[in-house]
Amino acid sequence: MIKDIRDKSYITHEDILALNFIRKPGAYVFRKYHKQGLRSHIMEVLDPGDFLKQNKGEIVDGIRIYPWAKPLKMLRIFRTNFSSTKEVCQEIKKLKIVEKYLPDDSYAKSDEFIVDYIWNKNHDFILCGLQEYVEGEVLNPWDPISEHQLACLFTPMEGHGTNGFQMASEQLIHKFQKKVEHFIASVKKMIVEANYVPDFAGVENLLITPTGNIKLVDINNISKVSLGPEISLDDKGYPVCDKSIEAISMLEKKLLGKPVDKTERVYKIFLDPQRMKEVGALEEKFHLSAMSKLVYR
Repeated sequence: MIKDIRDKSYITHEDILALNFIRKPGAYVFRKYHKQGLRSHIMEVLDPGDFLKQNKGEIVDGIRIYPWAKPLKMLRIFRTNFSSTKEVCQEIKKLKIVEKYLPDDSYAKSDEFIVDYIWNKNHDFILCGLQEYVEGEVLNPWDPISEHQLACLFTPMEGHGTNGFQMASEQLIHKFQKKVEHFIASVKKMIVEANYVPDFAGVENLLITPTGNIKLVDINNISKVSLGPEISLDDKGYPVCDKSIEAISMLEKKLLGKPVDKTERVYKIFLDPQRMKEVGALEEKFHLSAMSKLVYR
């Protein structure tokens, strides 16, 4: 019996090649990405030649080196069992909202597609995405972020001495802060007008690119926003909407160096002290539940 790939906790290159909608023989190598999403499997798509060099090495100037195989794309296979194509289209519609509101260079581009999935003589459809691979350093809103730490993240320009590097770093930081300012303003507009917010609370969902940009890479976890008093939870029981908006406020404070205006409509609702206290209790409950499942499974 073949297990439904959506129900597997871990998948391999061989699992991908066994899928009925993957061409055989495969033109690419699929490598498990170090981070796995709760809602999707994530696999790196590699050039076979690059993968071979990484494992067997190549001679450069008489020295054998083992260069890391850089992904060409990222393949996402959604774990969700959708009940209809209409439901799938609703999921894809969320991505279109991200594309509409966020700056074009601030999120990982992705081509979503629905395929006919066959296993154990069962026919179903499955949602996948072929996503842009993004290089960069993780931007965690909960970590302390100083200007010095930002400067260390950016690659120094070639041919500059110490003063040149300092100037390059300052220019990149200024450029980055302008990008962040535009990004945060776009997110707020998306929240108020479309009533959706991406997941900014998750680890490694945001990156700082070497060129001085902020980039959202988890583009598939988009939550509905209610501007009312109720605290919404996702299907895992996590208050992701409130925590994402809190994360945005922390980025605004740490990266732009200005106090958060709690009289703003979005912040006035979601940064209310009593509400944040209740959200903290729900978050703790979620983590305790997740821990107990790991201990007793």
